[in-house]
Amino acid sequence: MGATQRHRWLSRPDSREHRRNLQLVRFSIEAARAGLEAEEPHLNFGPVVALIAAYQEEENIGAVLKAMPTLVGELEVSTLVVVDGGADGTARVARDAGVATCVLPVNLGQGAALRLGYELASAHGARYVVTLDADGQNDPAELPTMLEPLLDGTADLVIASRVLGEDRTTDRFRRAGVRLYAWALNRIAGQQLTDSSNGYRAFRIEVLDDLVPRLVQDQYQTAEVVIVAASRGWRITQRPTRWHPRASGASKKGGNLVFGLAYARVIVTTWARVTLSGRHR
Repeated sequence: MGATQRHRWLSRPDSREHRRNLQLVRFSIEAARAGLEAEEPHLNFGPVVALIAAYQEEENIGAVLKAMPTLVGELEVSTLVVVDGGADGTARVARDAGVATCVLPVNLGQGAALRLGYELASAHGARYVVTLDADGQNDPAELPTMLEPLLDGTADLVIASRVLGEDRTTDRFRRAGVRLYAWALNRIAGQQLTDSSNGYRAFRIEVLDDLVPRLVQDQYQTAEVVIVAASRGWRITQRPTRWHPRASGASKKGGNLVFGLAYARVIVTTWARVTLSGRHR
């Protein structure tokens, strides 16, 4: 076999498509940043930023924003919505509510949208960031509960628990999955969480500054956040909250089987990545 033929058999796949995708992602993120800076040239957040990544949530996000508190104790709460592409009026509803709205030109996934939101919050003055869903399943009135361990200095990252609180949904399979994946993640990360897949989370900004360069998942980021934060030595705790049914529409996370398999993949791949990087320190 000639040298040219051997090269064809042994060569790695062409990486141009991968590089092109990365360039398109970077272009989308920079376009979104530029749009926000044009709309909000003097953007300055209060100490607490309520961060919502929203995709096709025109019917639901308005009520969530209306319920958002403006103060937690004496701390001002600012709201940042990162619209993750889509073709509906989510961005219009957010802007009409008077909150900072960053719009990605294409859908990149909730994890990517949240990473952009973390970076924006850090760059514009936030000391604490609370993430919650745009569909009405998390109650904005519980922000003080979520922030309490951060404010009293007993934790660096807080995750809401529908298991310790109240789950008002009726999906028995999803409930079983919540407990199963909490058990698996606790074994990996050395935690004692009861609801590791809850997107209602509160962070000290120092935690996010440390985690963001280490986060890669574009979807189902909650498991990745917990595993990476635990590996970095940050203190993680939980607080009981209420979990409501979606106000309207269907979940963007897929059916129970799709969601379960994808969430399991994130746990396994993040654990492998963190373990491997730890060995190479």
